[in-house]
Amino acid sequence: MIRTLPVSIVAFAAAIVTILLYLPVLKYGFVHIDDPAYVQNNPLITSLNLDTVLSAFSRSHVGWWMPLTWLSFAVDYHFWKLNPFGYHLTNILLHAVNSALVVFIADQACKVRGEDGERAIRPGYFYPGILLVAGLCFGTHPLRVESVAWITERKDVLNGIFCFASILFYLLFVEQKGNTSGKSRAALYYQLSLLCFVSSLMAKSTSVVLPVMLLVLDWSPLGRFDRKNVRTVLLEKVPYFVAAVLVTVFTLSIASQNQYLVTYESFPFTQRLAVSGNAIWEYCRLLLYPAGLSPFNIIPDPVPVVYTMKAFLVVIAAAWILFAGISTRYKACLLFFILPLLPVLAFFQNGDQSYADRFTYLPSLSIVIFFTIFLVDRASLVGTRREVLILLVAVPVVFFFMFTTARQLAVWESTETYWTRVIDIEPLAISYKERGRYYHLIGRYDAAVADFNSAIERVTTTLKPYEYNLYAYRAESLQCADHNDLAVIDFTKAIAGLPHPAYFFHRGLALRALGRAKDADDDFRRAGPNPGQIGWFDKGI
Repeated sequence: MIRTLPVSIVAFAAAIVTILLYLPVLKYGFVHIDDPAYVQNNPLITSLNLDTVLSAFSRSHVGWWMPLTWLSFAVDYHFWKLNPFGYHLTNILLHAVNSALVVFIADQACKVRGEDGERAIRPGYFYPGILLVAGLCFGTHPLRVESVAWITERKDVLNGIFCFASILFYLLFVEQKGNTSGKSRAALYYQLSLLCFVSSLMAKSTSVVLPVMLLVLDWSPLGRFDRKNVRTVLLEKVPYFVAAVLVTVFTLSIASQNQYLVTYESFPFTQRLAVSGNAIWEYCRLLLYPAGLSPFNIIPDPVPVVYTMKAFLVVIAAAWILFAGISTRYKACLLFFILPLLPVLAFFQNGDQSYADRFTYLPSLSIVIFFTIFLVDRASLVGTRREVLILLVAVPVVFFFMFTTARQLAVWESTETYWTRVIDIEPLAISYKERGRYYHLIGRYDAAVADFNSAIERVTTTLKPYEYNLYAYRAESLQCADHNDLAVIDFTKAIAGLPHPAYFFHRGLALRALGRAKDADDDFRRAGPNPGQIGWFDKGI
C-alpha cells in the first residue's frame, strides 16, 4: 500500500505539535489540590530503591493502589526533587506519546476492519492527513488539559500509554492472526497486549473495562463476531477478564476500607442515575464544543431537575442508537465511549464532583477511531475531489481545539488560577472557601478574609450545619492580619457551632493580644494541652 507519508512520520508530527502546545505548562508549579499528598508530602517517592518498589506494589497509598504511578513519581523525585518542571515534563512527554499511539491505532483500525478496509485506503495525501487530524484531535483537545497540566493526574497519561498500547497490539494481533505466515508474531502481539493491559491497571484501575472494549472492537469495526469465531474471540479475553476482576475486587476493597466510596444511604441510586446521565450529557457536549470548562464541577444539592431531564434524554438517545436500525459501527462507537466512563460515573461515587475533564481521556479514543474510519470511507465514496473539502473542514476544528487548549492551560498555573476559574464558572461557597484557605497559606490575609466573606454569604442549606468552620477560617485570617477584635467575634460564633479546643486556643491568643489576659487564660484552660490546628471539623470531632 503506497502512502505519501509513513504513519510513523505522521505520529511523530502529532507528538511534536502536542509537545509545543503544552510547553507553557513547564513554567507552572504544584497546585494545592492533591499534589501535596501525591508528591510534595509523599514519603513513598523520596527514595528509589527496592523498599519503595515493594511498598508501592504491596499496599495502597493515599487510598489507592497504583504502583506504577507511584514509581514514576519516585523516578521524577530522584532527578528533580520537588522542582515541578520535571514532573510537568514527564506528563507532557507521556501525553505526546499517547497522541502518537492514537495515530497508529487509527491507522491499524482502518487496515484490519472487516468491512473492506483495504478498498477505502488509497494512495495520496488524504489518508495521512486524516491520521494527523485524528492524533491532534486527541492530543490538542481542551479536555486533555486537566490530565496533562495537573501533576497528580500522572495516573491518566501513564494509564493511557498502557491502554493505548494494549489496544494497538491487539489490533496487530488480529491482523497477524489472519495471516498464515504471521502466527508467531500474532502470539507475541497478544502477549504484549495483555502485558500492557495489566500494566495499565497498575497505573490506574479505571481501565478494568478494557476487555469488554476489545470485544466491542471485535464486533465492529473488526467484524470477528461470526458464529465460527465467537468461542475463539471470547477465550482470547479470559486472561484479560481474570486480571480485571482481581484488580476490581482489590480496588473496591481498598476504597471501602478507606471509606472513599459514598454510601447509597447518603447518595441514593435515583440521584446517582441523574448525576451519571448529566455527566454523559456534558462529556458529549464538551467533546463537540469545549466551552465553559471548569476544573471542579461539584454535585449540586439538591440534585436539580435538569439533571434528571438530561439523564432521560441520554437514555433515550442511547436506546435509539442501540436498538433502532442504526449502523453497527455507531452502536460500537457508543459502547466504546460509554464503557470506560462506567467506573467514574456516580454509581461508584468517591467524592463530590459531578464530572471531570480528566475522565474523558480513554473514552475520547472511541470518537477518534470511529470518526477516522467514517471519514476514510466517505472519501472512498465521493472521490478525490471531495478529500480537499473534508480536510478543509477538519483543519479549522483542530485549530479551534488548540486555541481553546492554550487558553485553558492558564487555569493550572497555580492554586489561585485554579480556584479563580472555578469561581468564574460557578461562584459557590466551597470554592471561595478553598481559595481563601490558599490565600491564608501564602500570607494574603486580607484576600483570604474577602473570600471567606463571600463563602459565608453563599452558604447553602446543606452547608449551614458546618458554617462554624467558615467563621473559624475567617477568624484565623483576621487574627493573622492583626484584626484581633473581629477575630474574637468570629471565634465566638465558631464556638457556638462547635466548642472545639482549637477554637478556644486561638480565641485565647486573640484575647491576649487585646490585653484581656483573664479571658485569654480561661480560653487556654478550656482548650486543654493539645488543642491542635484549625481545620475543617465535623460535629462530634
